[in-house]
Amino acid sequence: MLPRALNHMSVPGWRWDAFVGLARSLGCEGVEFRNDLPGPLFGEDEPVRVRTKTRQTGVRVLAMAEITAFNNWSDRKRAEAMELIQTAADCGAEAVTLIPRCDGLGCGNGERQANLRVALRELAPMLAARELIGLVEPLGFEICSLRHKSEAVDAIEALGLAERFRLVHDTFHHTLAGGGPMFAGHTGIVHFSGVTNPELALHELRDQHRVLADARDRLGSAAQIKELRNAGYSGPVSIEAFAPSVHALRDPDRELTRSFEFIFSNLADRAA
Repeated sequence: MLPRALNHMSVPGWRWDAFVGLARSLGCEGVEFRNDLPGPLFGEDEPVRVRTKTRQTGVRVLAMAEITAFNNWSDRKRAEAMELIQTAADCGAEAVTLIPRCDGLGCGNGERQANLRVALRELAPMLAARELIGLVEPLGFEICSLRHKSEAVDAIEALGLAERFRLVHDTFHHTLAGGGPMFAGHTGIVHFSGVTNPELALHELRDQHRVLADARDRLGSAAQIKELRNAGYSGPVSIEAFAPSVHALRDPDRELTRSFEFIFSNLADRAA
């Protein structure tokens, strides 16, 4: 069975240590920390203490998110990336998540591919020096400069950097981008959520519509994960829910467990 994981965005109001404890209670192998939540990243704790305490629980720090607009490279972006890479290394993370520019700029054919290759070339030695993986996450929004996983794979392969960069397969963004090849062999982690609002068209969906996946899920998250698994993917699957209704849950354990159970019940029969 694929290992479970939890993204801090699913419970953004929880302290990092409570979040790790929650993940452990849910049977998760790992967690993903984020630098875009309210307040200081780890409160008053230093990243090295986070590494020590997290390892004591037996929970892996799978990723530190995120370097935003990573494919809009500049000296400023280099400094930003270096800071997060160092924090990731200090807290014991295994990877850093890379989020593409998503403001409607840099989307031209030729321009977006060139910008992506520049950023990957620059990031590769920075990540290698800390023995970290770069997790490239295409976003399905129409204004995003990297919507399709195929473009990310083309760039990674052309640069010979398949050992340094992996993909995030996000069931929400994969659907918004129109689906396409899964690239199980290039995938480093899977994010899943659900969309249950029946009234919105796909192009109208935004992060706030991402609830916990259940039988009403319009994204087909369970089917996507099953296809990845059957194609050879064996890495973690992580709940990443952005909806305020999920964040407002006072005791999210039960609902998170139900969402995991929904996904994994669909993986039970490999031949199905």
